[in-house]
Parts: sequence; structure tokens; C-alpha cells
Amino acid sequence: MQEELVAINDVVKNIAEFIQDDQIIKPDFEEYIKTVNGSINLQAACFNYIFERKLEEKSIIELYIEKNKKLPALQKKIAEALLKSVSSVFEVKKVLKNGFELYNIVNEKIYNTTSLVKMTLFRGIGGGQFVIARIFEYKKIHYLLEISGVLSASRKDDALRYAVAKIIENPEIVYLDNPEKLKEIEKDIKKINKKFIEFFGSDEVITTNKYADDIIGMFNDYAEDGVKTDFNDKIKLPEEFKFFNVSEFNNSYENFLENSLGGFSSHKEEYDVGIIFDEETGMYAVPFYGTFNQIFEVKDYTKILNYDKCINYFLTNDKFSANIIKRVANKHDNFMKIVNKVLETNYTLDEILEKYKSRYLENKIVSSTTVLYHSKAFSNTLGIIEEEENKPKIEVDHKIGRNDPCPCGSGKKYKKCCGAAVNV
Repeated sequence: MQEELVAINDVVKNIAEFIQDDQIIKPDFEEYIKTVNGSINLQAACFNYIFERKLEEKSIIELYIEKNKKLPALQKKIAEALLKSVSSVFEVKKVLKNGFELYNIVNEKIYNTTSLVKMTLFRGIGGGQFVIARIFEYKKIHYLLEISGVLSASRKDDALRYAVAKIIENPEIVYLDNPEKLKEIEKDIKKINKKFIEFFGSDEVITTNKYADDIIGMFNDYAEDGVKTDFNDKIKLPEEFKFFNVSEFNNSYENFLENSLGGFSSHKEEYDVGIIFDEETGMYAVPFYGTFNQIFEVKDYTKILNYDKCINYFLTNDKFSANIIKRVANKHDNFMKIVNKVLETNYTLDEILEKYKSRYLENKIVSSTTVLYHSKAFSNTLGIIEEEENKPKIEVDHKIGRNDPCPCGSGKKYKKCCGAAVNV
């Protein structure tokens, strides 16, 4: 064990030196340090950069392995294991002699972790507290790479909110290393997919942001209660298909829930939203999906405002899966011709998916919308839990009917969402 601890620490140290020495990576890392601007210490900045940053659509560790072709077999295996590290929100269950027993509130599993550093450095961290930590598995042992944040037991709500934000960013972490949860989600996708097509007569519909929340709510009612309402008056296209920046999408971990309370309809400007059900990965609500399709449908795509930015938005935005891109490409024979012309490239569809959507090709990533309904952290955050004392009250300035859409923007009826926390 001691030998492996030394070997792991050596690899982490070598990668840290690599980002500060490599001619290509060093300038980017130095620029990254400037943007951090002292908000975190150098060690934390190094970890964030190593595990979160991508260059040329590749992670820093992938680049480290590529550029060190003569790595000893042991070091290469450790580096490859580090590629699969997970950053999450954990509740400290026990303090162990050489680590912690941690409950991952995202994937709902308990891990006995071994610390890479002396436990005296974690003095003050005890049972009941919450930590933002990164762990990885090597030879069936889970190692604690870092703890980047600590929350007291009284700040459970903040821990849950942060967990939900992590899920939005990387929905696969809900079922990562939890095959039972994945089976549960896959079973639900098959069932809901049939209901979606029964309700809409298609696996996708396009409307404006003004009506998207209503349509999602109507479908949720049908999926849960079998109540089918007429949605046709909610299918409205924007006066003009165009792409632009929507400020409400630029949410931080601290404010994303508040900014989402009103759903799409609370956004100031009008834009189109595609509501899509993919038979493999679940339901999506995709801003500018109609505009993206229009680029390949109209006679002169250059007349669509910011057409080039729209294409880049769909390719580079990590929240849009490979299946979304393939869906549009399969509908339009001219897809790659126009994409290549805009990007000034000569890619095939497979090459462009490999370049921009490799994460989705390597892993099964279910949509965040679908995953959230299977997350206890999300349920707890919205108040859908059994313990009454943990159910937050929603402050509203008007009376909400039990059958009205919930103001949290989930698309569910108020009585089945946050209304479960209020005595009415």
C-alpha cells in the first residue's frame, strides 16, 4: 500500500510539472492562473486545471500520456486510472485511520477512501460534514486525491444545491459506478419514450421559450396520470429563426436554481426550443434547436442571424450530446457540406463527432433532465422528500393552484413537486 501511495503521488507530481514545463500547455496554464486571480491557491488551481481543462478536445492527462510515450507501465496505469477520477459532493460518515468513509450524495453510494496525504492535514473534518472531493479507483482501492471544499453539517442545503449543479454539468455521475441506478433509469426511458410519442405523435416538437414549460408540464401530466390535454395552441414558432446569447444560461453553481425558477418563459427575448426524446438517452429541452435545423433547410443559410455561431454553439457546447448532432445530420443531406464550409474543414460526420463529442461516444450519458428525476439530491433540493423538516417552502406572490405548473420550472404539477412541501 505504501509503495502504491508513493507511486500515485509521483505521477500526480509529474503531471503537475508537465503542465508547467510543456511548451504548448505552459502558456495556457499560466493564462488560466491569471483568470483564477488568487481566488484559490496554486495547488487547487493545478488540480482544477489537470482534471477539468481540455486542449484540442483532449484532457490534460490524455496529453500527458501521449507526450510521454516511454512512461513505465506502472505510471501509465496510474495515469489512466486518474482519467476516470470523479469530483463530487460527499457526506463524511466516518473518519478512518488513513482516510474517510464518504457517502456520495450524487450517485448515492458509500466509499472507503484512502488519503494520499497525512490525515493531520484534514484535522477539523468530522462526521456529518460535507466535502467537495475528488476520488479515483486503482486496483479496487478508492483514493482521495483532494478535498477542495468543506461545509458544516448545518449547510446540507448548500451541499445538495452544489450536487444538483454537478449533475447538470455531468449527468452520468448519478449512475457512475452504480449499475442498479443505471438499470432503473434505462427502464424508465423506454417507458417514457413510448408515452412521449403517444402524446406528441413524434419524438420531437419545436416551440418558443414562452410555451416550452407549458408543453413539458402537459407531457409530464400525461406521463404520470394519463391525462392528455391539447397542446397544439402551444406550438408556436418564433417570428424569426436566429441565434443569440441568452444571459440566463450563464449560471454559476450559486445562482443556477434561482435563475431557473421561471423556466424558459422567464427569459426576456424570444427564441425557439426543441423538446426531444431520444430513445437511448432520454428527454432534452434544446434552445435554438429549430434555428440549428433551419441552417440546413433554407435556401440561403447565411441569412440566418449568427448561423456560424449557432453551428459552433451546438458542436462545442458539452451539454448537447452526440445523438443530438447525429439527429440533425441524419435529417439533412447537406449537413456536413455546410458545417465544413463554415468551419473551413473537411471532416466526415464520424470525425466531427470524435473531435467535439468524444465524451458521448466513450460513455453512455443520459440527459440531465431524465437523470434529475432519479436523483435524491434533486428531490431533496425541491422538497420532494418524506422528512417534513427538510421540505423548503416556496415563496410566491400569488395563489398557485394544486394543478398549476410548479414555479420551480420542473414541468410537474405544483401538487407533485414543491407543493408537496406546503400545506394547502
